[in-house]
Amino acid sequence: MSSRLIHEGHDHVPHAPPPALAAGVLVALALSGLEPHDRATWTMETCWVLVGLPLLVLVWRRFPLSPLLCCLLAVHALVLIVGGHYTYAEVPLGHWLQDALDLSRNPYDRIGHLVQGFVPAILVRELLARTSPLRGSAWLAPLTVCGCLAFSAFFELIEWWAALAGGSAADAFLATQGDQWDTQWDMACALLGAVVSLLLLSRLHDRQLARYGAGEGRSTVRPAL
Repeated sequence: MSSRLIHEGHDHVPHAPPPALAAGVLVALALSGLEPHDRATWTMETCWVLVGLPLLVLVWRRFPLSPLLCCLLAVHALVLIVGGHYTYAEVPLGHWLQDALDLSRNPYDRIGHLVQGFVPAILVRELLARTSPLRGSAWLAPLTVCGCLAFSAFFELIEWWAALAGGSAADAFLATQGDQWDTQWDMACALLGAVVSLLLLSRLHDRQLARYGAGEGRSTVRPAL
Protein backbone atom coordinates (compact mmCIF):
# COMPACT_ATOMS: atom_id res chain seq x y z
CA MET A 1 0.00 0.00 0.00
CA SER A 2 1.24 3.46 -0.82
CA SER A 3 -0.15 6.89 -0.02
CA ARG A 4 -1.04 9.83 -2.21
CA LEU A 5 -1.76 13.47 -1.49
CA ILE A 6 -5.18 14.78 -2.38
CA HIS A 7 -4.94 18.52 -3.06
CA GLU A 8 -7.56 21.22 -3.23
CA GLY A 9 -6.33 23.85 -5.68
CA HIS A 10 -2.61 23.63 -4.87
CA ASP A 11 0.46 22.78 -6.94
CA HIS A 12 1.29 19.17 -7.52
CA VAL A 13 3.79 17.76 -5.04
CA PRO A 14 6.75 16.09 -6.84
CA HIS A 15 7.10 12.31 -6.51
CA ALA A 16 10.88 12.46 -5.92
CA PRO A 17 13.41 14.80 -4.33
CA PRO A 18 14.54 17.63 -6.66
CA PRO A 19 17.02 15.88 -8.96
CA ALA A 20 19.28 18.90 -9.44
CA LEU A 21 19.74 19.33 -5.69
CA ALA A 22 20.33 15.62 -5.12
CA ALA A 23 22.82 15.43 -7.99
CA GLY A 24 24.68 18.52 -6.79
CA VAL A 25 25.03 17.10 -3.29
CA LEU A 26 26.21 13.73 -4.62
CA VAL A 27 28.81 15.32 -6.88
CA ALA A 28 30.10 17.52 -4.06
CA LEU A 29 30.22 14.51 -1.73
CA ALA A 30 32.18 12.44 -4.24
CA LEU A 31 34.67 15.26 -4.89
CA SER A 32 35.13 15.90 -1.18
CA GLY A 33 36.03 12.26 -0.67
CA LEU A 34 39.04 12.60 -2.98
CA GLU A 35 42.09 13.05 -0.75
CA PRO A 36 40.39 14.81 2.18
CA HIS A 37 42.58 16.44 4.81
CA ASP A 38 41.74 13.67 7.27
CA ARG A 39 39.73 10.60 6.23
CA ALA A 40 38.31 9.90 9.70
CA THR A 41 37.13 13.49 10.07
CA TRP A 42 35.60 13.42 6.59
CA THR A 43 33.64 10.30 7.54
CA MET A 44 32.36 11.77 10.80
CA GLU A 45 31.38 15.08 9.23
CA THR A 46 29.67 13.68 6.13
CA CYS A 47 27.93 10.71 7.75
CA TRP A 48 24.82 12.89 8.11
CA VAL A 49 24.73 13.28 4.32
CA LEU A 50 25.56 9.63 3.69
CA VAL A 51 22.61 8.56 5.84
CA GLY A 52 20.24 11.47 5.29
CA LEU A 53 20.06 11.52 1.49
CA PRO A 54 19.12 7.81 1.06
CA LEU A 55 16.64 8.17 3.93
CA LEU A 56 15.04 11.16 2.22
CA VAL A 57 14.62 9.20 -1.02
CA LEU A 58 13.22 6.22 0.89
CA VAL A 59 10.46 8.14 2.68
CA TRP A 60 9.71 10.72 -0.02
CA ARG A 61 6.56 9.12 -1.46
CA ARG A 62 4.97 8.96 1.98
CA PHE A 63 6.38 12.24 3.30
CA PRO A 64 7.57 14.64 0.57
CA LEU A 65 9.31 17.73 1.89
CA SER A 66 8.61 21.34 1.00
CA PRO A 67 10.83 22.98 -1.65
CA LEU A 68 12.19 25.41 0.94
CA LEU A 69 13.29 22.60 3.23
CA CYS A 70 14.86 20.69 0.33
CA CYS A 71 16.96 23.72 -0.63
CA LEU A 72 18.03 24.32 2.97
CA LEU A 73 18.98 20.67 3.47
CA ALA A 74 21.11 20.82 0.31
CA VAL A 75 22.90 23.94 1.60
CA HIS A 76 23.48 22.27 4.97
CA ALA A 77 24.86 19.20 3.23
CA LEU A 78 27.34 21.34 1.30
CA VAL A 79 28.48 23.06 4.50
CA LEU A 80 29.12 19.66 6.08
CA ILE A 81 30.84 18.33 2.96
CA VAL A 82 33.24 21.29 2.71
CA GLY A 83 33.99 21.08 6.43
CA GLY A 84 34.61 17.38 6.12
CA HIS A 85 37.03 17.74 3.23
CA TYR A 86 39.22 20.46 4.73
CA THR A 87 38.32 20.06 8.44
CA TYR A 88 36.51 23.07 9.88
CA ALA A 89 39.67 24.76 11.15
CA GLU A 90 41.28 24.67 7.69
CA VAL A 91 38.48 25.67 5.30
CA PRO A 92 39.92 28.34 2.91
CA LEU A 93 36.77 30.49 3.10
CA GLY A 94 37.17 30.58 6.87
CA HIS A 95 40.81 31.66 6.55
CA TRP A 96 39.78 34.44 4.18
CA LEU A 97 37.14 35.64 6.64
CA GLN A 98 39.64 35.40 9.48
CA ASP A 99 42.06 37.68 7.63
CA ALA A 100 39.38 40.05 6.31
CA LEU A 101 37.73 40.51 9.71
CA ASP A 102 40.93 40.25 11.76
CA LEU A 103 39.58 37.31 13.79
CA SER A 104 41.59 35.20 16.18
CA ARG A 105 40.40 31.91 14.66
CA ASN A 106 38.91 30.36 11.54
CA PRO A 107 35.15 31.12 11.85
CA TYR A 108 33.88 28.37 9.53
CA ASP A 109 33.02 26.25 12.56
CA ARG A 110 30.80 29.07 13.85
CA ILE A 111 29.13 29.31 10.43
CA GLY A 112 28.51 25.57 10.52
CA HIS A 113 26.79 25.80 13.89
CA LEU A 114 24.67 28.75 12.77
CA VAL A 115 23.51 26.58 9.88
CA GLN A 116 23.00 23.73 12.35
CA GLY A 117 20.26 25.86 13.90
CA PHE A 118 19.02 27.66 10.79
CA VAL A 119 18.23 24.57 8.71
CA PRO A 120 16.92 22.17 11.40
CA ALA A 121 14.52 24.92 12.51
CA ILE A 122 12.58 24.52 9.27
CA LEU A 123 12.90 20.73 9.42
CA VAL A 124 11.53 20.57 12.96
CA ARG A 125 8.84 23.13 12.16
CA GLU A 126 7.69 21.11 9.15
CA LEU A 127 7.59 17.84 11.08
CA LEU A 128 5.62 19.41 13.93
CA ALA A 129 3.22 21.30 11.63
CA ARG A 130 2.42 18.22 9.56
CA THR A 131 2.36 15.48 12.17
CA SER A 132 1.16 17.07 15.41
CA PRO A 133 -1.68 19.26 16.74
CA LEU A 134 0.75 22.22 16.85
CA ARG A 135 -0.25 23.51 13.42
CA GLY A 136 -1.19 27.15 13.90
CA SER A 137 -0.34 27.03 17.60
CA ALA A 138 1.60 29.76 19.37
CA TRP A 139 3.75 26.95 20.77
CA LEU A 140 5.07 25.91 17.36
CA ALA A 141 7.92 28.45 17.22
CA PRO A 142 9.25 28.06 20.80
CA LEU A 143 9.08 24.27 20.65
CA THR A 144 10.89 24.34 17.31
CA VAL A 145 13.69 26.41 18.84
CA CYS A 146 13.83 24.04 21.83
CA GLY A 147 14.13 21.07 19.46
CA CYS A 148 17.02 22.72 17.59
CA LEU A 149 18.83 23.58 20.81
CA ALA A 150 18.34 20.02 22.06
CA PHE A 151 19.88 18.66 18.86
CA SER A 152 22.79 21.08 19.17
CA ALA A 153 23.41 19.90 22.72
CA PHE A 154 23.23 16.28 21.55
CA PHE A 155 25.79 17.03 18.83
CA GLU A 156 28.12 18.44 21.48
CA LEU A 157 27.73 15.15 23.36
CA ILE A 158 28.71 13.33 20.18
CA GLU A 159 31.85 15.49 19.98
CA TRP A 160 32.60 14.67 23.62
CA TRP A 161 32.21 10.94 22.97
CA ALA A 162 34.43 11.26 19.88
CA ALA A 163 37.08 12.99 22.00
CA LEU A 164 36.94 10.22 24.60
CA ALA A 165 37.18 7.53 21.94
CA GLY A 166 39.71 9.14 19.64
CA GLY A 167 41.81 11.30 21.94
CA SER A 168 43.97 13.77 20.04
CA ALA A 169 42.96 12.07 16.78
CA ALA A 170 39.53 13.70 17.16
CA ASP A 171 40.90 17.25 17.37
CA ALA A 172 40.08 18.01 13.73
CA PHE A 173 36.49 16.85 14.28
CA LEU A 174 36.10 18.94 17.44
CA ALA A 175 37.53 22.09 15.79
CA THR A 176 37.83 23.85 19.14
CA GLN A 177 40.96 25.72 18.01
CA GLY A 178 41.99 26.19 21.62
CA ASP A 179 38.74 27.90 22.69
CA GLN A 180 37.67 26.67 26.13
CA TRP A 181 34.15 28.04 25.50
CA ASP A 182 33.77 26.36 22.10
CA THR A 183 30.88 24.14 23.23
CA GLN A 184 28.93 27.10 24.58
CA TRP A 185 29.62 29.15 21.46
CA ASP A 186 28.43 26.27 19.26
CA MET A 187 25.11 25.98 21.07
CA ALA A 188 24.65 29.76 21.11
CA CYS A 189 25.23 29.90 17.35
CA ALA A 190 22.70 27.12 16.77
CA LEU A 191 20.17 28.95 18.95
CA LEU A 192 20.71 32.19 17.04
CA GLY A 193 20.44 30.40 13.71
CA ALA A 194 17.13 28.77 14.69
CA VAL A 195 15.58 32.05 15.86
CA VAL A 196 16.70 33.96 12.74
CA SER A 197 15.42 31.16 10.50
CA LEU A 198 11.94 31.29 12.02
CA LEU A 199 11.82 35.08 11.84
CA LEU A 200 12.85 35.17 8.18
CA LEU A 201 11.23 32.06 6.69
CA SER A 202 8.08 31.16 8.62
CA ARG A 203 5.65 32.96 6.27
CA LEU A 204 7.22 31.47 3.15
CA HIS A 205 7.24 28.07 4.84
CA ASP A 206 3.54 28.35 5.71
CA ARG A 207 2.65 29.10 2.08
CA GLN A 208 4.50 26.02 0.94
CA LEU A 209 3.07 23.84 3.70
CA ALA A 210 -0.43 24.67 2.46
CA ARG A 211 0.20 22.05 -0.22
CA TYR A 212 0.38 19.39 2.48
CA GLY A 213 -2.58 20.51 4.58
CA ALA A 214 -0.27 22.10 7.17
CA GLY A 215 -0.38 25.75 6.22
CA GLU A 216 -2.83 28.29 4.93
CA GLY A 217 -4.69 25.75 2.77
CA ARG A 218 -5.80 22.21 3.40
CA SER A 219 -5.20 18.85 1.81
CA THR A 220 -5.63 15.36 3.10
CA VAL A 221 -3.50 12.24 2.99
CA ARG A 222 -5.39 9.12 2.07
CA PRO A 223 -4.14 5.59 1.42
CA ALA A 224 -4.21 4.47 -2.19
CA LEU A 225 -4.06 0.83 -3.17
